[in-house]
Amino acid sequence: MITLSHYIVLGTILFCISVAGIFINRKNVIVLLMSIELMLLAVNTNFVAFSRFLGNVDGQVFVFFILTVAAAESAIGLAILVTLFRNRATINVGELDSMKG
Repeated sequence: MITLSHYIVLGTILFCISVAGIFINRKNVIVLLMSIELMLLAVNTNFVAFSRFLGNVDGQVFVFFILTVAAAESAIGLAILVTLFRNRATINVGELDSMKG
């Protein structure tokens, strides 16, 4: 039987992996975007787990809003990434500081 603590541990592991991905790899924009999406997935896992075990659908409804924001963020982030790659021929975060006014 899978209990609430199993889902919380899974969400915690996903969240820790995403935080490690953000802090360890600060050069690649694609990895940063994937880490942010993984962080949102960890939060969604906890929302669904608590919603299921409490018998309330509010957490599951809130997950739909989070997924909508995550999809919009992914689309906008990838569009910015493609534009930066076309203009600069790199996706290295360290070389993008020349955009300062």
